Amino acid sequence: MSPIVVQSATARLITDAPHPKTVSVTLRYDGADPLAIRIVFPPEVSLNDDEVVWAFARDLLESGLRLPSGEGDVQVWPCGRAQIVVEFHSPDGVAVVQFDTAPLRRFLDSSYAMVPAGQERHDIEVETELSKLLHRT
Repeated sequence: MSPIVVQSATARLITDAPHPKTVSVTLRYDGADPLAIRIVFPPEVSLNDDEVVWAFARDLLESGLRLPSGEGDVQVWPCGRAQIVVEFHSPDGVAVVQFDTAPLRRFLDSSYAMVPAGQERHDIEVETELSKLLHRT
């Protein structure tokens, strides 16, 4: 079983309402999928009352802490010195979410302690080669 990092964080959903809605999300990093992180949103903010899981590159979150990053469905950029904004695009619309930077930095540090930057692909290659050796007939 691969090691997993799970951490709670507070997200502020940015809408046209006068005040942002605050929700608790779960940040997940799984050593079996070392290139990606996941943000799990609770059912209360879903269009269909299911939790919403967004997976995207760990290095996108890392770079987004310092400078605007991303071109596709997920974009991340710093917002002042202590917050970041993550923008999610789906066929159903766009969600803009603001986080405090400190919990995301702690989460990333924990993920890098598990799988250091640059070692993600090495781990995948080793697992692939082991699988080939073990399943050889």
